Amino acid sequence: MEFNEFFLKACCAIAAGLCMGIGSIGPALGEGNAVGKALEGMARQPEAANDLRTNMIIGCAVTETTGIYSLLISFLILFAVNA
Repeated sequence: MEFNEFFLKACCAIAAGLCMGIGSIGPALGEGNAVGKALEGMARQPEAANDLRTNMIIGCAVTETTGIYSLLISFLILFAVNA
């Protein structure tokens, strides 16, 4: 294995790690905020808990798609060298 190939693989590994690390910050903050506000709403109006829970789960699923997208991109970066 020559130096250029090793350097390219190392850069791809670092880029994949950064992509996943930075790409997971947004979904984590978004889901934490959504769950916190939903629980606050459930505490204030217990009769609306079912509606709030349903909307919270749908919102968390939509928010998580950006994290899954960054995982997909990091896999593409990581395994692009072997192609």
